[in-house]
Amino acid sequence: KEVNAYYRKHGKLDGCALLSPDQIEKLKASMAANWRSDPRPFESYQLTNNNAEIRRVKTRIEQLSKQAQREFSGWEFDGGRVEMNREDNRLQVFFDGKPDADTRAELKSSGFRWAPSVGAWQRQLTDNAIRAADRLECIKPLSGEKPSQLQKKPSILQTMREQDEKVQTEPEKKAPSGRDAER
Repeated sequence: KEVNAYYRKHGKLDGCALLSPDQIEKLKASMAANWRSDPRPFESYQLTNNNAEIRRVKTRIEQLSKQAQREFSGWEFDGGRVEMNREDNRLQVFFDGKPDADTRAELKSSGFRWAPSVGAWQRQLTDNAIRAADRLECIKPLSGEKPSQLQKKPSILQTMREQDEKVQTEPEKKAPSGRDAER
């Protein structure tokens, strides 16, 4: 907007402190190729909704960083294994052989799709995918736990205990007293 205001006021882009010389040349070239009789450096449609787009990109970056911090682990089940493919962001179910029709129907109804390129049934790796795996008896872990329990993050109580242990093992630093404290 400020570049457009500068152009309206001075009739040229030369000397605009907001732009580098390279940017000025690029804008001049794009304005010369423009079909308008009164070209502008930036059209109004290019300037609208910028704040919403910035906000959307920031929230997407936050989501991706949270997703990268999550710890998922796979498990073995009777007839195959489940893996967490972090690069492709997929929960993948590998069977030793071809599953029966009922198992395939159950997987499909829970959002899993067959990926022939990988040779696995897969779904996007989200918390909902883990919950869907909880409901599937055909991929129940050998340990008998639910998949969500295998993924469980350490509880707050456990974290507090670890912090208490750390404090007890570290030597206490005494605060200076008397004359040393006054200095």
